Amino acid sequence: MACTIYSMTGYGKGVAEKDLRKITVEIKTVNHRFLDLLFKFPRNFQFAETSARAMIGGVLKRGHADVYLNYEDNRVSEGVNLNEELAAGYKKLGERFAALGITDDLTASALIKVPEMVKQTELDDDEETLLKLISEAAAEALNNLLAMRKAEGERLANDIRLKLDGIAEAVAEIKKRAPEVAKEYSEKLSARISEALSTPEIDDSRLATEVAFFVDRANIDEELTRLTSHIANYREILDEGGAVGKKLDFLTQEANREVNTIGSKCNDLQITRLVLQLKNEIEMVREQIQNLE
Repeated sequence: MACTIYSMTGYGKGVAEKDLRKITVEIKTVNHRFLDLLFKFPRNFQFAETSARAMIGGVLKRGHADVYLNYEDNRVSEGVNLNEELAAGYKKLGERFAALGITDDLTASALIKVPEMVKQTELDDDEETLLKLISEAAAEALNNLLAMRKAEGERLANDIRLKLDGIAEAVAEIKKRAPEVAKEYSEKLSARISEALSTPEIDDSRLATEVAFFVDRANIDEELTRLTSHIANYREILDEGGAVGKKLDFLTQEANREVNTIGSKCNDLQITRLVLQLKNEIEMVREQIQNLE
């Protein structure tokens, strides 16, 4: 859905019932670099994994998902089967006890209580009916899962937008501070030269050359421009919605690169503090992005 952002973390449950048969499907998801589906179905329901994978894989884009299935059959069978071989074994055992003088009080009522002695006739289950129930339960589970992932995704997106505001403010402070760095460097350099020569007379052209060299080496205009562009791109991608995780992750790497370059170029305490602030904010953004689909 356009303009919708989903988290990769969530839980959804769905139930479908028909003719005293009940299918429950649960889906639990966490963040993952790619889409990774793990089905935990009973052994006799492995036939349903292919269709369930296609259904769930067609909706989810990224994340690790554990898919659970539980089946309850509350139909009552009219027939029972006696394990005659097991009953005969107990009869022979009773006869051996009698031969030893031990009273043989073995009865049918006692044998019925023996595990595996009597089994209710299992009712047939057709795969088509079960697949339909599984599909209905999985659809409900997916809807509930997406609702939770959407709510969490919107919360994460809003938090990222707030952090982008802080990043933009720090960038504005650096832009404001950068021109002052060159001016202060010129004044400090002039003072040091005067002190070293013990005379107020300074070669203005030589001083201008040194300052120009410093300004060129410490120029961060390009980095600030690109960083400002990245912030705008962040906002555009968030507004577009959809599967934004990989795009934002790549953008975060680029933003980190620009901030590191700014920090290496500027030998200024105020800008250094702002760079550390930026690195911290971008790292928090990166952590949030790891949970977005």
